[in-house]
Amino acid sequence: MTIELCAEAREYGKQALRALRAAGGDELVQEAERDPARRAVVGPVLGELGAWELEPRRDPVELEAAAALCRSAGYWATPYPVAERLARPVDMDVDGLLVVSGDEPAAAVADLDLRWAAVFPDGVRGTVAVRPSDAPARASAFVSRVDVRPVDDGAADLPLALVLPCWTLLGMLDRAVELARAHVLVREQFGRPLAEFQAVQFQLTDAEVERRGVDLLARHAVWSIQAGRGEAMLDALALRSAALEAAETVFRVAHQLHGAIGFCDEAPLSWLSRYSLPLRRLPLGSVATADLLARRAGRRGLSGLFSDPGEG
Repeated sequence: MTIELCAEAREYGKQALRALRAAGGDELVQEAERDPARRAVVGPVLGELGAWELEPRRDPVELEAAAALCRSAGYWATPYPVAERLARPVDMDVDGLLVVSGDEPAAAVADLDLRWAAVFPDGVRGTVAVRPSDAPARASAFVSRVDVRPVDDGAADLPLALVLPCWTLLGMLDRAVELARAHVLVREQFGRPLAEFQAVQFQLTDAEVERRGVDLLARHAVWSIQAGRGEAMLDALALRSAALEAAETVFRVAHQLHGAIGFCDEAPLSWLSRYSLPLRRLPLGSVATADLLARRAGRRGLSGLFSDPGEG
């Protein structure tokens, strides 16, 4: 089992990070909140890198490149459904694929002129009509209700469509830990940098352990899809469950260490935290994801990273 991303994918992620920084970085989401039509500017920026030509369902290297791209998009809280576009099915004429759930499915796709398909956790797949959003972007984080017309079975599409958004969330966790670390290095209390206090070091360690755990599981989930494992769906759900739990810890620690300023628009953490919420709540929150994983795994459980070397 090799779960390291290849050099080409890592380099692609770095180039995407630089391109998004040059396009505005933190200002991308701020501008999009003021004028939701600005969401669309991200598409051409990534298009110049060949993002929409990637075929992660057909090529293992391009799958890894797609994962790295999603991570870079998350780092800047990029206000664009990068993962959902990269997860598009190969047998439908659409621009992207959403995973939705419930009687009133929703996704962060407001104010975008794109064609969507959607798939439910039970594998039912259909075409999508996006309802206009009544709430401002600041309150909705671009989430809008969607109407899904069932068409066929899309269970094979689910693992990738669940895994790539987790890579976006991982990029957000990367940035949140980085911002927290930078903050405690420059802020002082009682004449000493916050970073010198043992309690602060413990908190940062907890956040970093959670982040690294998601990093490891994310790479394992990509490998599972590449290998065509029958357990790929379970691995995807396990990744999402771990990512949601880690996000709770990482953002809690980051906000605690920032104090009140972490909720102000002057702080990048505020934007990052707010626009992580759709990823953390849709299609399923932490409890519902864990419940679905338990029901799908049953008594058999997970094989995962630490299974018997003789298995699989």
